[in-house]
Amino acid sequence: MTTKGVEAIFLTTHNWGKAAKFFQSLGYALEFETDHNSGQLRNGAGPYLFIAEIPESETPQTRLVLNVADEEAFRLDPSIDIVSPFADTHWGTREMTIRDPDGRIWSLQAPARR
Repeated sequence: MTTKGVEAIFLTTHNWGKAAKFFQSLGYALEFETDHNSGQLRNGAGPYLFIAEIPESETPQTRLVLNVADEEAFRLDPSIDIVSPFADTHWGTREMTIRDPDGRIWSLQAPARR
């Protein structure tokens, strides 16, 4: 059971436009923007940033998304604290949420099933 490194950094924000401009000033290029105040930015070959706007009543958060090639290896490991099992996403991958020993939440992203 291994990961293939950090796939993405998922950020929530109260202002999509300001957040996108901030990261663009740091050298990130906008790859796409959605019609619901979110989008993806990238700087070189590293992990992409996906930023989504949330209501003022919610606290902005950061979540790392680790890439995995084989979701079955994680599903069967009893040492993994699974918060939510692998499920299809609306953006064409499969995602699982796990908790580390200190209580932090991590996302694992696998390719869509064929």
